Amino acid sequence: MSIPELARDLPRRRRTRRVWPARLALLGPGTAWWLVFFLAPVGVLVVYSFFRRGPYGGVVYDWTLDNYRRALDDLYIGVLLTSVRIAVVSTAAALLIGYPAAYYIARAERRHRVVLLVLVILPFWTSFLIRTYAWIVLLNPEGLINRVARALGFGPLPLLYNEFAVVVGLVYAYLPLMVLPIYASLERLGPVPGEAAADLYAGPATTFRKVTLPLTLPGVVAGCIFVFVPSLGNFIVPDLLGGGQKVMIGNLIQQQFLTARDWPFGAVLAMSVVALMLVVLAVQAQVLRRQQEVEGGHA
Repeated sequence: MSIPELARDLPRRRRTRRVWPARLALLGPGTAWWLVFFLAPVGVLVVYSFFRRGPYGGVVYDWTLDNYRRALDDLYIGVLLTSVRIAVVSTAAALLIGYPAAYYIARAERRHRVVLLVLVILPFWTSFLIRTYAWIVLLNPEGLINRVARALGFGPLPLLYNEFAVVVGLVYAYLPLMVLPIYASLERLGPVPGEAAADLYAGPATTFRKVTLPLTLPGVVAGCIFVFVPSLGNFIVPDLLGGGQKVMIGNLIQQQFLTARDWPFGAVLAMSVVALMLVVLAVQAQVLRRQQEVEGGHA
C-alpha cells in the first residue's frame, strides 16, 4: 500500500478503534450471558452424554456410545415423534388464533392498542403453574365447560387427561409469543401496501394472500419458533393436563435427571431437543434470507 493510500486509510482505522470499545460494551453482557447460561450448559450435556450412569446415580467417567444407541430405540423415537406432533399441532392452533388477533390489534385505533396488548400479555403476570391448574378446574368432568355441555344436553365431554388437554394448555401458555411478533410485523407494515393493492382492484382475500401474509412472514416464522420450541420441551402441561397419559420428551428428560438419576442418558435426550431447535433455527434463517432476496428484487 502506498503512502497516500495509508494516509487516506488512517482516519477510517482511527474511527474503527474508537467504535470497538462501544461495541464491546454493548455486546459484552449479552455475549457473557449466552456463554455462561447457554453454551456452557450445552457443553456439559455434550460431555455427559458420552459417559455412563453410576450404580447409584451420578456419572461414571467411562467413555461410551451406549447412550446414543439406547436413544435410537423405538420407544424413545416414538416419544420424540409424539412430542414433535403435539408441538406442531399447538403451533398451528396458536397461529390460527394468533394471526387474526394480531391483525385486529394492529388495525385497531391507536388509543386502544395499548389496552389490547396489555390484555395479550396479562397471563404472563400470573404463575405458569397456577394458569395450568386453572385449566384442570375448567376441563374436569365437573368443571364449567362440562356443566354447560350437560345443560345443553351433550355432556360430559372427555376434555381432561388426554392430548386435547395438552394442546389446549400449550396454546394458552404460549399464545402471546405468537401474537406479539406477528403484531410487530403488521404494525411495521402499516396500511399503505393494502391500500395500494385495493387501488389495483385486489379483493381482501387476494390482498392478504399476496401482500399482507408474504410481507409479515418473518413475524409468522418468529412466532412459530417461539411457540414450537418451548412446547416441545414442556413437561408441566403434559404432566398436569395430560395426566401422564401422554409422555413428551420434556417429561422423559425430567424423569432421567430427577427420578432415574441417569444424567448421561438425560443429556442425550436433551441434546436431541437442542438439535431439533437448531434445525428449526436454520429453517428460520433460510426463510428470512429468501424473504430478503424477494424484497431486494422488488426494490
